[in-house]
Amino acid sequence: MAREGDKPQSDVVDRRILATVPVPDPLVPLIDSHCHLDQPAYASDRHAAIARARACGVGRMVTVGAGGTLTSNRAAVALAEADDDIFAAVAVHPHDASEITDETYPDLRLLWEHPKVVAVGETGLDYYYNHSTPDVQRHHLRCFVREAGRANLPLVIHCRDAFDDLLPILREEDAAAIGGVLHCFSGTQAEADACLALGFYLSFSGIVTFKTAAVLRSVAQHTPPDRLLIETDAPFLAPTPYRGKRNEPALLRQVAEEIAQATGRELAEVARLTSENACRLFRLPPAQQRS
Repeated sequence: MAREGDKPQSDVVDRRILATVPVPDPLVPLIDSHCHLDQPAYASDRHAAIARARACGVGRMVTVGAGGTLTSNRAAVALAEADDDIFAAVAVHPHDASEITDETYPDLRLLWEHPKVVAVGETGLDYYYNHSTPDVQRHHLRCFVREAGRANLPLVIHCRDAFDDLLPILREEDAAAIGGVLHCFSGTQAEADACLALGFYLSFSGIVTFKTAAVLRSVAQHTPPDRLLIETDAPFLAPTPYRGKRNEPALLRQVAEEIAQATGRELAEVARLTSENACRLFRLPPAQQRS
């Protein structure tokens, strides 16, 4: 998850909402493995944004309620409760780790028991801005890894400028036995290999479409097909050619197309692989048929 103020405005949330998104032809079924539908950026058109996603082939979404401690998480679960094809991940973003209190974990444990909650996340380390101190972030990352093991849920990991600390913690806490995904992956090939060695998936966002992302496209090319996920991280990080606008799940198609080009696969194959991988990682039930 990006945070408003964490990136130049062109990469955060442009107030110019996409009133329409061209419907691609042909459609391929996609799963957005990481978005933030509870965010205030969708206050005026949340249901319309979900409808646009479906019209563009994005039939299922994992909404991650990690903005703050509990309010965002409860909102994410409420969205998942109201829609068969939306699922929730619940935790506290490393930016907000310093806000965790003695009451936070008991409240989160109740949410992790919800049948529509499919992951613990996003948690991790972010040393770029240090909104919370590294010591606090590391402490709560360990806590969340242990909580994921107890809840029998996979991890959704955020990492920025912190792989040197993240990887030892994941190894020491036996995160390989739990499994999970490095969301919005933007690291090096060596960092990707280390995450893959732990059994984790790599998820690629709109960043992979940027002109400057040649290294990341190479990482995607070398990611095993059974470890590949795609996401929007909406409302953040809109892909090219929508960079500078508010992102939304309907734009996942642009990420899928870039991954297809980078990996030399047909778009339909990328859609199938990433959907199967998302269903496996998050243990999603069979998709509901819509009339």
